[in-house]
Amino acid sequence: MPRSKNHTRRVARSRPRGIMQLNPEGYGFVRTSEGEFFVPHAKLGGAFDGDLVEVAPLPANASKGRSREGSGSSRYGHKRAARVVSVIERAHEVVVGRFEAAEPFGVVVPLDPHIPYDIFTQLSEAPDVEDGAIVRVRIAQFPSRNSAATGHIEKVLEHVDGLDEGVDAVVARHKFETAFSDAALAEARGASIDEVGALASGYRDLRERFVFTIDPDDARDFDDALSIEQVEDQGRLLWRIGVHIADVSHYVEWGSALDLAARRRATSVYLVDRVIPMIPEELSCGLCSLAPGELRRSMTVDLYVDERAQLVRYEIYPALICSNARLTYGEALEMLGGEGEPVTFEGGKHTPCSDSPALENSPLGCSRRAELRAEHASRPHSEIEDQPVAVEGLYRATVPENAGRAPRAVPQRSEDCLSTEYAPRSQEQRETSLRKRLRQLSRLASLRHAQRERKGGIDFDQPEARVMLDEAGRPRGVELRRKNAATSLVEEMMIWANEVVAEHLAKAKSPCVYRVHEAPDLEGLAQLVPIFEEFSWFEKIDPVGFFTGSQHVLQQAVSASRGRAEGELVSSLVLRSMKRAVYREKNCGHYGLASATYCHFTSPIRRYPDLMVHRMLKAELFGRPEKFDQMTTNLGWICEHSSGMEREADDAQRESEELKLAEYLQQFVGQSFSAIVSGVSQGGLYARLENTAEGFIPVRTLGDDYFSFDATRYTLTGEETGVRYRLGQRIAVVLFAVDPRVPQIDLRLAQGTRR
Repeated sequence: MPRSKNHTRRVARSRPRGIMQLNPEGYGFVRTSEGEFFVPHAKLGGAFDGDLVEVAPLPANASKGRSREGSGSSRYGHKRAARVVSVIERAHEVVVGRFEAAEPFGVVVPLDPHIPYDIFTQLSEAPDVEDGAIVRVRIAQFPSRNSAATGHIEKVLEHVDGLDEGVDAVVARHKFETAFSDAALAEARGASIDEVGALASGYRDLRERFVFTIDPDDARDFDDALSIEQVEDQGRLLWRIGVHIADVSHYVEWGSALDLAARRRATSVYLVDRVIPMIPEELSCGLCSLAPGELRRSMTVDLYVDERAQLVRYEIYPALICSNARLTYGEALEMLGGEGEPVTFEGGKHTPCSDSPALENSPLGCSRRAELRAEHASRPHSEIEDQPVAVEGLYRATVPENAGRAPRAVPQRSEDCLSTEYAPRSQEQRETSLRKRLRQLSRLASLRHAQRERKGGIDFDQPEARVMLDEAGRPRGVELRRKNAATSLVEEMMIWANEVVAEHLAKAKSPCVYRVHEAPDLEGLAQLVPIFEEFSWFEKIDPVGFFTGSQHVLQQAVSASRGRAEGELVSSLVLRSMKRAVYREKNCGHYGLASATYCHFTSPIRRYPDLMVHRMLKAELFGRPEKFDQMTTNLGWICEHSSGMEREADDAQRESEELKLAEYLQQFVGQSFSAIVSGVSQGGLYARLENTAEGFIPVRTLGDDYFSFDATRYTLTGEETGVRYRLGQRIAVVLFAVDPRVPQIDLRLAQGTRR
């Protein structure tokens, strides 16, 4: 009797899935749970940048003999090749691009260099669209092996002569909401401080504290403020550092029109020429902003620390405050005795920035503050220093068991001893008092930074380039902002407050939106070792510790390269090898900060996760509100959505800066600049100018030689001349051509440069 066939049902093969990241050169990468795959141009399967795709690995020899994509894979290292089997979820339903008439079609060329497909439309559907106009097209059919992408023009965004078409296109491409609903605006306009209600509900009155803000000179909203006093606490002298954060959750209630708008946006977007706020400006620049001389609600974290910056205890509570001064980073740095002013670039030259307002024009005089003092002086008012720390049933979770009363302010005994009293009245006295407080905070911030470094925190010193625009929106210069004593002071205090809040919620077993940064992939770090071996300082770095992700070893590498020509590049490469920090319901620690528990608490005006943390804190302090379960049920989605919108906002900010930077550089075509080699591929060199602009030097222009590419060490070497180019090498370049619409910067080696 013949044997029956086995009809066992086959199990569907599970293939790797991930987000497609397309390179402007036409190839892509997909990071999956099985590792990162390289996808050649011919194997994209119609996938767009950002699409969720399913891939299948290609045979080991399938990627040999690449042409167009060869340089890309070499530049980013040897990765397994794969093909796109299917697109699971599309990231782009609409695309912004430049319209080109090609009878009988209208072709839309995407402005996003990461989308390598033109979209074809019927010219007869939009006969009035000008050739060269910027349009938004909705995709009807995505490209396949046998057909091109097709779509329908929805809107003309900018005509041919539009000045800001590039930035408008960035906004449209990322689909940012730029207007608020009437309901949201009505809620914002109807909001009020309600001083009496705040005090009656348990807000502490901190208007007698000397509070101040430190922000960039172009900041419009101020969501954090600082204070510092020396207090006597249980027989010992401690420093009380107050971190005061705008109480946005009071005005933006869960489920309101304001909340739904903020939740969708998830973040404010800071573009080169505009801000797209998360909440309406009536709140972001009004009632929530801790402007000088204005009564404001805050969520306050008091850190009680000793002379060595060791945290003894803390308190968290809502309060009423009034800022006494608004300082720019430049003004704060001047008071600290520093000299790290921003640098502005005009052509090939750079000069110290001199457009910061003078100290005497800053709001240190604060006439509104004096008016408030006079207004409240005539009625009885309990000093916060003489009040019990806890109101029964309100702050119990934040107060140590042995703390019966709030610490007493220490009378001012010396220049280094600061009291809580707002005694100074003259301009000179106020500036002197503020200067002392700043210097004490800076000292404690330096000690705190050293503590984080000992734990393994990694300090990436990356300059931030800001293109300065005139009133017409045209670029007039580039300002480089670098970390200094003033920015470090604020950063350390904010990190400290974030840690304390996260630890507080974790110990209380309260829900929280944690900021999570996982350890880097070992593969990415291992690829950096042969590159860094090109530099002499790496001889003192433990290579095993480096590629296994030891925080202290990575810290040593970044520190060893600091101040050298390749320093910023090394910092950038190490940073790019790491995973991106995200928001999660579950705490997994923060690798880069060497923090076991971390969240974002200090920027609720511009980040929705911070707003959620404020709500969780209030629920823990005051008791859970009626809709608390709705909040916690949505935490997972909020974390994922906020992480995605943060990426969109960061990409948009970078793209808008690059557009204006390229526009600015147009006037310098033909001039020479100093640059650092920031990338090496078979196709040529990528070079970064001092103002952070990056351009490309084709290999064919390097000289009459054949240059071989070392994909391990990322070098190009001339076979006849022996001339060698590597990452971090300083070279002289000529700005050859600029296309600000792409944007694209073409460079050439300057005459006399080694060839």
